[in-house]
Amino acid sequence: MLVCMGRDEWTRLATAQHGLLTRAQLRALGVDRWAVRHRVDAGRWLELTPTVISTTTGDLSRQQMMWLGVLHGGPEALIGDLSAAELAGLRNWHRDDITVWVPKDADVGAGCHGIRFTPTRRGLAELRSRSSGLPRSRVEPAVLRFASVQRSTRTAEGVLAASVQQQLTSPGRLLEWVDKMAPLRGAQRFRLVLAEIAGGAQSVAEIDIARMCRRYGLMLPTRQVRRRDASGRLRYTDCEWRLADGTVRVLEVDGGFHMEVEHWEDDLARQRALTSPDRLVVRCTSRELRDEPDRVARDLLALGVPAA
Repeated sequence: MLVCMGRDEWTRLATAQHGLLTRAQLRALGVDRWAVRHRVDAGRWLELTPTVISTTTGDLSRQQMMWLGVLHGGPEALIGDLSAAELAGLRNWHRDDITVWVPKDADVGAGCHGIRFTPTRRGLAELRSRSSGLPRSRVEPAVLRFASVQRSTRTAEGVLAASVQQQLTSPGRLLEWVDKMAPLRGAQRFRLVLAEIAGGAQSVAEIDIARMCRRYGLMLPTRQVRRRDASGRLRYTDCEWRLADGTVRVLEVDGGFHMEVEHWEDDLARQRALTSPDRLVVRCTSRELRDEPDRVARDLLALGVPAA
């Protein structure tokens, strides 16, 4: 009866952890090292690391890889950075490697292939999400920590904009965590970009447009305007300026994926459908906004976009 009860306990825990258990957990549930060795030698279980055992065989799923990371990292370990944001629902920011935050003095040995252990002096308990399941960071410290170590300003700003645009957090909550995580590399820049996001910018391109307008003296546009095109389909335009004569200038910003043939043709059709006698649609690339904002500003001024 005791053996059966013990089996029920470790089975329940293994199910909750996608089939993975630490040796310490097994020992606490009455499964000694000889029983573990017998199952491993028989090929029923796998020894993934010196501390983590899989009660299933075969390739590990992504969830299992995450459990492997936090179980091997120790009781305080958390899924962090974009891996934590992925668990919170962030889309289009996938990274193959899984990031696990561990205390600065944690001994993870050689680690695990596909898992990046990141030591930190921060109190991990304060950063931990209250959600059940995998121990992971809250989305705010996760994206802020990731942004703080990026060489690319656009990558850092982009992940903050994406987390807000996808409604995983808000500029206000991110600003609170900028203060809580002090000292944080890039904190002042993050405060500025979060102020721009709070003002309505939902992407790096929109942030670049706002900066271009302020730098070259253009009126700030109305962003993400709902329009019905010629076929009656609902569209959202990137930026619009209404001129004194009642006509409208529309700027659409193309990212890299717009260069693919099918997207390029879709964009041409979209531009035709949105253009009317009183509405002129022009386009630029995100690279132009980043590297040549003076040219874009000059062309918009020539088209009648009003000065600030």
